[in-house]
Amino acid sequence: MKVIILGTAWPYRGGLATFNERLARQFVSEGHEVKLYTFTLQYPSFLFPGKTQYTNEPAPADLTIRRVLNSCNPINWLRVGHAIRKAAPDMLICCYWMSFFAPAFGLVSRIARRNERTRCIALVHNMIPHEPNILDKLFAPYFVASQDGFVALSESVVGDIEKVESQTSRVKRPKTFSPHPIYDHYGERMSKNEACKALNLPADKNYMLFFGLVRAYKGLDLLLGAFGCVKDQLPNLQLIIAGEFYEDEDKYRAQIAQLGLADRVIIRNEFIPDGDLRKYFGAADLIVQPYKTATQSGVTQVAFHFEKPMLVTNVGGLGEIVHDHQMGYACEPTAEAIANDVSDYFTNNRQEAYTSYLQKEKTKYTWSKMTEAFIKILK
Repeated sequence: MKVIILGTAWPYRGGLATFNERLARQFVSEGHEVKLYTFTLQYPSFLFPGKTQYTNEPAPADLTIRRVLNSCNPINWLRVGHAIRKAAPDMLICCYWMSFFAPAFGLVSRIARRNERTRCIALVHNMIPHEPNILDKLFAPYFVASQDGFVALSESVVGDIEKVESQTSRVKRPKTFSPHPIYDHYGERMSKNEACKALNLPADKNYMLFFGLVRAYKGLDLLLGAFGCVKDQLPNLQLIIAGEFYEDEDKYRAQIAQLGLADRVIIRNEFIPDGDLRKYFGAADLIVQPYKTATQSGVTQVAFHFEKPMLVTNVGGLGEIVHDHQMGYACEPTAEAIANDVSDYFTNNRQEAYTSYLQKEKTKYTWSKMTEAFIKILK
């Protein structure tokens, strides 16, 4: 087939770009012709809360990536739609994660499918975002109505798509759930001693890892509260916060000081490049995702790759993936519940048993199953 993937990719950084590029490689490995169409402008700078949208990494030599879409220019959307219509791919995959992009993706899809060949299949990370706004009600139905089918990364997102679809028409488009595959390109797992040495950390401590962009919905305040509850019971425990803060760092530092955790929390307020992930996950004994809301998370799949037990909150699709008391924990999003599970993990030495279960479970999450899901919807 001829496949065009429309969404974020190099030179943009982050998990969504990583996902789209890895998906493209899987389609290529199966013999398909694939092009990635990404943005000339993704976010206007005044809307972007981080330090930069761009990666310092070189362009992937094995992928065809074209920068074509301006998220704020409707004239550009028309041009891109007509270009894709003329190229006539069998499948246009729009990678959707927030309603800001719904008008652009929706118009491009409507024009592209007029060639009566191209089918538009949405890859939906989030249908209803973690931090909702008025644009969701205005724009999301427009995008949903432009698609021929949907692949979602969690069952909860399938339900969200159906809710939005019910606002647009009585037509039920095909949908399927295919869990987030495991990121498998971050290199081999590092030993704890090697990883701690690379990060200049003592190897004789136990480490929890909170990884990724710091935003309010990710519940770092809950994790800090939980840590405060167990700090005396687990005197060897430390917390690593590795990721760029997209909100006020000072309020978290104030909470850390108030809880008496200043000497037990390591903060690396920066975007962690792909090459350094193995260091942080290698040093960690437990990956903690204390989210208040969620759909799914790429952090979970990185933990699978490095075979690291996880503690997640039972929100969105996180509990669908992390089996409670088998590979980790899926608890209620409260500081008390998180504290209880952290205490159980380190007090009862659960790491070996949970790691063994992870090693068996990770075989379910392959990229070939993701491409199968698209082909199923296409047919």
